Amino acid sequence: MRNARILALAGVMWWGTTACPGGVVSPQAMADEPQSAVVIVYHRFGEDAYPSTSVTIEQFEQHLAILDEGGYQVLPLEEIVRGLAGERELPDRTVAITVDDTYRSILTEAMPRFLDRGFPFTVFINTDAVNNSLSSISWDDIRAMHEAGAAIGAQSAGHGHMAFMDRGRIEEDLARMTSDFINELGFVPKLFAYPYGEFSSELTAMLRDVGYVAAFGQHSGVAVEGANMFTLPRFALNERFGTPERFRTIVEALPMPVTGSLPLDMVIRRNSPNPPHIGFTVAGGVGALDRLACFPSNGSEVTLEILDRRVEVRLDRPFPPGRSRVNCTLPASEGRYRWLGIPFLVPGGEE
Repeated sequence: MRNARILALAGVMWWGTTACPGGVVSPQAMADEPQSAVVIVYHRFGEDAYPSTSVTIEQFEQHLAILDEGGYQVLPLEEIVRGLAGERELPDRTVAITVDDTYRSILTEAMPRFLDRGFPFTVFINTDAVNNSLSSISWDDIRAMHEAGAAIGAQSAGHGHMAFMDRGRIEEDLARMTSDFINELGFVPKLFAYPYGEFSSELTAMLRDVGYVAAFGQHSGVAVEGANMFTLPRFALNERFGTPERFRTIVEALPMPVTGSLPLDMVIRRNSPNPPHIGFTVAGGVGALDRLACFPSNGSEVTLEILDRRVEVRLDRPFPPGRSRVNCTLPASEGRYRWLGIPFLVPGGEE
């Protein structure tokens, strides 16, 4: 009962932290090309002992130079969410910068460079980790970042594998996180990032029900108007996937608007088929699908069955325990690619 009261209070407060903005539906919403944006996510900066979650400082500065000099529009994540909801216009090559977790290099390495470039950014906080070690930031640090212009997002309390938690554990975690935000910051963020990028249909429904506006994973893809606002993709960056060449490809990416996506849930349950039945219908404005290609992370051989605009993706082997994905791309004009990421999660791979 206490959890329900805290979550209900949070639901009242989310739009109360900033006035709920109105807006006119963008003329682009009426066109074939829907509103879209690339959202990137970092974790650590220059922490060479953790290459799977860190970028080198050289890579990071290359990324910032590309954004600064390449004609990109780096906008606050909240403004992009408004655009995806049709409440404002998003220009071409719109990008949002996000950072997950509470590592000190956010404060010491990333924030000064963001502020120097004038780039807005959002930090998603898992509240149990705040003040938890010498390598983590404090609530004073978070307040200072927020006062300097950083947006604060929510990322649970315990940073657990929430897709495998029962409803009671999820409610307890969200209630603890909500209480921390209210006590320390006086507000609760209205945007959420899933720990490890893992979500389930039950979890997304719970976040929607308690008043969140949008939630983000870590599966590659372009956030696009008309998509599920609680399974929005982000491109995760680390040393291996942080080269300037790949970064340019990412920030140049275009959306692949789809409907009727299967399966309905990222989680492949023990009684579900594996490999799963994968399918989606591509919007007509995208053009011909003859150059569509899909790349599963498990190394499967892929067969694409395309009937009109409907695409069925057949794999020849199951996904292993843990996180997997299928990335589908389609060449577009000016050397750009349309990009769709489909995430999967098999029990047994929790870290």
